[in-house]
Formats: sequence, structure tokens, C-alpha cells
Amino acid sequence: MSDPDAVAVVGGGIVGSAVAYHLAREGVETTLFDRRDEGRATDAGAGIVAPATSSRTGSVPWFEFAVEAADHYPDLVAALEADGATDHGYVRADLLSVAVDADEVDPFERAKRRTERRAEEYGTPEPGTFEELSIDEARDLFPPLSDAERAMVYRDQARVDGRAFAAALRTAGESHGLAVEHADVTDIRTEDDGAGGTGDEAVTGVVADGDSRDFDAVVVAGGAWSGTFGDALGLEVPVEPQRGQIVHLAVDADTAGWPIVSPFRHKYMVSWPDGRVAVGATREDGTGFVPRATLEGLHDVYGEALRVADGLRDAEPVETRVGLRPVARDGLPILGPTPDVAGAFLATGHGPTGLTLGPYSGKVVADLVRGVDPDADLSAFDPARFR
Repeated sequence: MSDPDAVAVVGGGIVGSAVAYHLAREGVETTLFDRRDEGRATDAGAGIVAPATSSRTGSVPWFEFAVEAADHYPDLVAALEADGATDHGYVRADLLSVAVDADEVDPFERAKRRTERRAEEYGTPEPGTFEELSIDEARDLFPPLSDAERAMVYRDQARVDGRAFAAALRTAGESHGLAVEHADVTDIRTEDDGAGGTGDEAVTGVVADGDSRDFDAVVVAGGAWSGTFGDALGLEVPVEPQRGQIVHLAVDADTAGWPIVSPFRHKYMVSWPDGRVAVGATREDGTGFVPRATLEGLHDVYGEALRVADGLRDAEPVETRVGLRPVARDGLPILGPTPDVAGAFLATGHGPTGLTLGPYSGKVVADLVRGVDPDADLSAFDPARFR
């Protein structure tokens, strides 16, 4: 379809907010329905934007898309600032990769070789922007660091506050006419399209808080809750919640210049300029829609914090965040039009990388809604793969 008169976006996390912002910016009448679910992944995530250091080597399409997504951030930030949304929470930062214990040395070596190959093949990270450091040099960058085996720094990566960035997208979108409603969309209305188009049915609107509303197109960006619309779309949307527990620590230090810290046991530390360090995150499958902290999960996070940075032992725990990541069955995002309902689109399934991929995913899906061919190759993310 092209140039729909009115579009509904379901889900106010970073992905849905990005879709809505880009549509509104292009003059499309857009309504963002934000149910504000407790446990939304956007509100909990620490936001590391560093695809070149990712361990996700099994999917070339994912990596290539992630590089484009990271490159999209500076242009998007400039556009948001031009629209007056300056409190976006996006900051350039170094990333410190550390092998703390001996069993992490082999993964460290593999990551180093992978980075060198990516730099040669893709030009990212740029040659000269990463190097191995001594542990003393690493501790100069991140003073709480424990004794460690190996360390490497990646310059000019980024971190983003998901809550702040999604809010900035909505604020900037509103300056272009975006309507944001706190409402629960419970159904997508369709009818026989009668035109032999892309599917047997076509979108006619949504049901929000019991009221039937007319729209030409709908984008489902409901995060872990996206699968509830499978029946309406005539398509399985195999997205399940993966719980992540994150602890925020207050430290008596100037943390503004501290790097992101990435060890090799699926945890991380992200420092913010207000004397705060976020440590996370658990990856818990099969927990359902239960966004609460657990003793076992917090023990895991605190234990990793002390293992990697024993200099944080006097830090004060000030906040616990719990998010439900939307994980697709095959681990890849689900982006694009649904095969049997014209005017229906999906933008979900980003798993633990939603804050990296989300804003760019929003842009490319907004392009598709408008009938514009996106710059990115989305074939690996096509919803029709679950048909």
C-alpha cells in the first residue's frame, strides 16, 4: 500500500514510538496507542549500542542490519534535537571488553578475531578504534574493575536510555501532529479486500478500550505482547517474553566518562553521568508475563557485579528494573507486512537488542507502510516466514 490516510501504531515502546514518529514526520495521520504495560522491555533495558562487539555471529542479516541501525542513531538524534526533543538519553561511550577469569580467555580471543574480521570485511568497527589494553590501563578507564586476565577497548560506541529515547520520539512526533493515546487495543478490524491484493483481508481499523476506530493501516509493535494479535492477522506471531532483571547502583564517583563494561557471561555494566551504574541482566525464559524481581535473579546480578568490579562492593543499590524482552522463535526481529491482511504490519521480536535495533526498525517499517522501499534488506525478518 502507499500513503495511507490514517495509521494506528499499537505499542509505545522504542519500536512503536519510532514507527509513529517517522510516519508523523512524513505527514501521515498517525495515532500511537500506548497501553504502558508494566515490564515493557524499553523501560528496563540498559541500552548498549555496539553491534560490532556483539557475539551474535550466527546471523549475517542480523549483524548487517544492526550496523545500519547503529549508524542511524546520530542522524535520528540530530532530527529529534531539531524538533526540540533534546532529553533523549543517547551518549557516545567507549566499551571495555574484559576476560576476568581464565575460562573467559578463549571467548576473549574469539571475540578479538571476530572483531578484526568484521573490521576488515565491513569496516566496522573502524580500524584503529579498538585495541587491547593492560589491566592497569583498563582500570584507569573503569576504576572499580577487578583483577582480570585480558581487556580490550572499543572506542566511540554508544549507550541509550530507552525510557528517555522513546519519550523523545513521542514528543518529537507530537510536534508533527502525532496523537498519543493511553488505550488498550484489543482487536484489529478487517474485511474482505475485494481487490485481489496482497491478502484476502484488509485492515479497516482497531478496537481500542471498547471503541471501534477507523484506520487504513495498523502496525503491531507490542513487544512481548505482540502475539495476542495473531488470530486477527491470520498469522502466528511466535514472540515470547524473556525476563531480564537489572540493578542500578549509586556510587560515590564521577561516572560520566566510565565505559560500558562487557564481560563474557551474558552480563554488562553501563555507567551514567549521575553516579549510577546499571548492572544486568538475567535472561530467563519460561517465566511468562511476570515482571518482578526474584531472589535468584538478583543473586545472579549482584554476584556478577562483584566478580567483574569488586570496587563496587560499597555501592548502594537504588533501583531494580525488570523487563520482558520480546524474543521471536528464531531469534530474529519480525518486520514487515503480514502476508494475508493488507495494511497490517509487524515490528517486534527484537529480543535483547531492541534498544540497538528499535529506532531503525521503526524507520524501515514506517517506510513500508508508506509504500517506500527501505534501504535495508528485510528478507530475513519477513513475517511470512511463520506462515
